Amino acid sequence: MECTARFSGSLLIPADDTTLTAVARHKSLLERHYKVACTEWKIAEQFIDKKYTYALADSIGVPAPWTIVLESLEDVERHGRSIEYPCMVKPCQSHHYFQVFRKKMVLVKNFNQMLSAYKQATDAGVEVMLQEFIPGDDTHGVNYNSYFQNGEPLVEFTAEKVRLSPPEFGVPRVAISKDIPEIIESGRNILVALDFYGYSCTEFKKDARDGVYKLMEVNGRHNRSVLLAVHCGINFPWIEYEHLVLGRQPSINNFQRGNCPSEKECPTKHSIGVYWIDEFKDVIHSTRYFIKERYSLIQYILPYIKSHIFATFDLKDPVPFIKRCIDLIKMAFSTFSITL
Repeated sequence: MECTARFSGSLLIPADDTTLTAVARHKSLLERHYKVACTEWKIAEQFIDKKYTYALADSIGVPAPWTIVLESLEDVERHGRSIEYPCMVKPCQSHHYFQVFRKKMVLVKNFNQMLSAYKQATDAGVEVMLQEFIPGDDTHGVNYNSYFQNGEPLVEFTAEKVRLSPPEFGVPRVAISKDIPEIIESGRNILVALDFYGYSCTEFKKDARDGVYKLMEVNGRHNRSVLLAVHCGINFPWIEYEHLVLGRQPSINNFQRGNCPSEKECPTKHSIGVYWIDEFKDVIHSTRYFIKERYSLIQYILPYIKSHIFATFDLKDPVPFIKRCIDLIKMAFSTFSITL
């Protein structure tokens, strides 16, 4: 709050679940000084704590993996002996789990592995669930990005994941803009049921067994790959700024996919089939997981030779790229020093 005098009236955008939780819990206080770009906590809690998200999805018929919340060792014994393996041990609140274990979830193949993962999580004070494992490679993951107001999607954009970091259960390191009409209805329905408003990125995964897209999570905040939508002509951060700061009502007619304020910067012919690349993670993890992923050389380089945008590298604004390089060098030296 010590920054209020300097930044009073500015747009406050939470960028991860930790900050979103803090801002949403104190939104009424923060709104005295800022334009706050998130929902209040009674809504945010429903997607931050995923046990509520999956229960809501089940109640309205949005396809999702079966999910069992584990509240005790008795639950573990009762459900763990009867469920089908492999399955996921997944945190109810991902950011708490990631802070401790540096991963989003764990795949378990039998009861003993599940019990061990449960005990590790509960010992760290993290509530977890058992969840159905949805088979499918990295490209089966998709995003439904939207800007909602009064229960209606004013702007929508869909994309498909190409490579994850790490593979299978990580975050996108390469994604591609793509029309995916199969997820539109489910994406809209879960957001309406949440009474959500503003920007969100709702994730689904296509089940390799039946071809149905299953709900993975709702992110009520901007994700790093939002630049993909910007490059394709849908500038979600600017839409949010215009709406909350300038008081201009967003219009779906002004932000159809393919329209762009500057044709030179984001040509309409590239609005579909454009790649977003986290250049650091893709190089590092493509090298590390080359054998496991089994991609051909052309599959690795295709995003770089097709129309694309990088997560940080931009000749017109090189500072973020330089800063990230410096951070990686510091991290490498720190790791090397600890090893010695």
